[in-house]
Amino acid sequence: MNPAASLRLVERMVADGLITREQQEASISFVQRTGERVEECLLELRALDEVSLLKYLAGLHRTRFVSTEKLSKAEVDRFAVEKVPKRLAEQHQLFPVLYDAQSGTLSVVTADPDNAEALHEAQIASGVKLVRAFVGRPRAVKAAIAKAYGGDIHAFAVLDRQAQAQFSSMLDVYERNLINPETLAAALSAERPGRERILSGHDLTGGTFGVGAESVATTSYLETLNVLISLLESTRADMRGHSAYVARLMRKITERIGLPEAERVGAVIVGYLHDLGKFTEYHLTAFNVAQYDQHRAVAAKLFRAPSSLMEAVRLPREVTTAVETMYERYDGDGLPGSLHGKEIPLLARLLAVADTYADLTQNPKNPFRQLLDPAAACDVLARYRGTVFDPNIVDLFRLIITGDDLRARLLATRHVAMIVDPDPEETTVLELRMLEQGFDVRPARNTDQAMELLERGDIQIVIAEMDLLPMDGVSLLGWARRRQWGVKLPWVFLTARTAGSDAQKAFEAGANDYLTKPVSPDLLVAKIKTILERSATASAGGVSGALAEMGLPELVQVLWQGRKTGSLKLRTANEAGELHFVGGNIFNALYGGMRGAEAVYAMLRLNEGSFIFDPSFEAPQRMIGESPEALLLEGMRRMDEGV
Repeated sequence: MNPAASLRLVERMVADGLITREQQEASISFVQRTGERVEECLLELRALDEVSLLKYLAGLHRTRFVSTEKLSKAEVDRFAVEKVPKRLAEQHQLFPVLYDAQSGTLSVVTADPDNAEALHEAQIASGVKLVRAFVGRPRAVKAAIAKAYGGDIHAFAVLDRQAQAQFSSMLDVYERNLINPETLAAALSAERPGRERILSGHDLTGGTFGVGAESVATTSYLETLNVLISLLESTRADMRGHSAYVARLMRKITERIGLPEAERVGAVIVGYLHDLGKFTEYHLTAFNVAQYDQHRAVAAKLFRAPSSLMEAVRLPREVTTAVETMYERYDGDGLPGSLHGKEIPLLARLLAVADTYADLTQNPKNPFRQLLDPAAACDVLARYRGTVFDPNIVDLFRLIITGDDLRARLLATRHVAMIVDPDPEETTVLELRMLEQGFDVRPARNTDQAMELLERGDIQIVIAEMDLLPMDGVSLLGWARRRQWGVKLPWVFLTARTAGSDAQKAFEAGANDYLTKPVSPDLLVAKIKTILERSATASAGGVSGALAEMGLPELVQVLWQGRKTGSLKLRTANEAGELHFVGGNIFNALYGGMRGAEAVYAMLRLNEGSFIFDPSFEAPQRMIGESPEALLLEGMRRMDEGV
């Protein structure tokens, strides 16, 4: 916004009674002194709060607004992000948030929703029919771009000035789920005085790890840990991807609790490093060490191995303490044996639960000798709450995991994929990205291994190199197509071969897609998901759950982005309602005596009750013309304004 536009804006705000003349003069002076946009200056001066400012700007621009909180928590579809090149997003400070393929509409958030030139360039670059702009805080838009395009996980940290209020709201969630907030606060917060000084010379929140000229970006450091630890684990078939999964669980639960960003980063590091130096025949989880004498004996020798191996790195004290005390038991009978209850560091108690859960659900050699589903694994944790595990963390963890499981069942995204490539270095990053997206990945290094895996019958999509032995990729595809189970099996070639004749052979053999290396892993995963959505191998059944586990706004987003068809039925103590989905769009809604969009807005306020999604239901007719995106935004606006 240029100075003249800033002056006009504050003049109008004074005329409309939103700010005083003194605040106008102070904001203009602030703009001239700092070079910041006037919106940021108004917020810095506390002339008004963000929601009031954005609501006013949305009225001026005749659009809707997106708050910093919603933008920071939004799970933006990579398809939408990839529609707009990074250069264009940074140049015009606009961030793509939603893409409606049916209408060809791309929605973006920007501080300048009336910038016709920027919107036109975005339309040309993305190839969409229409670009719709919502208004957002300038710094929030910049942070969203840095996070989505640059992978900066700390981008929103500087804007998070309401951490305590957010933490209180988290406790409200726990209370609704029958967890005593006083107990939870005592268990998770009381022992944390001074924890914000986790750095010990390592400024994690500032975006670097290390000291002086040797510092590296925190994001790069974490990604390096991810790759290196995953490569070490690649030799252990049952443990491949284990530490990366534990690290993701650690970040998720620390985010849910509301810990400062520095502690979240420390938790992720703990997740990656907890098994380093312990690659023995035993997997040493807190549960296994508590159950078996052999595991306990080995753990007694190796519990300091990760911190000893990483001693030269000078990890934060909280990280080394957590990995060294992960085998302490809540009842005091653990290793090294000097701590119990809240004396055990919080990160160690979180790690004990996350590591055990990952072992029970991903390692077929766990104590039960079979993979447990999320509910069964949580039941195991619950049986040892108060003895091995912190009971409050077990209860909280169940809530988090149940929500993830619901999402997976609604979208039916837990597909089994096989990657056939003789070079593990070529596929490591892709495999990591697929694991992060919920795939069960089965690697094969030659066609003999691939054929053995395919004969088992549970592979749902294949990503294969052309250059394979003892037969090439096309021959392997031809062999699969001659089997009854392989006639419609989705197949993608990812190969170093660039000749057009090779691609023609692949498509003639029945390939769904042919890509030449290198390819963005995120783009490839998106393509794989699209192919699976169109395939008959992706099936869904009825799903039920509680609104406390997954709220209606998130349910709508999941079903919309998953392009699901069916009926979502809600039931509370006093009312019942339902939403009819067709291809992800809401065709109709009923709640009490209301019908259509008004029923949707009313149901968005519900935070208690149960739901059932029935994919066999077919909507008789369409009564709602708005997209789910528009319904959610309008519903959120009404709640923000108390309508």
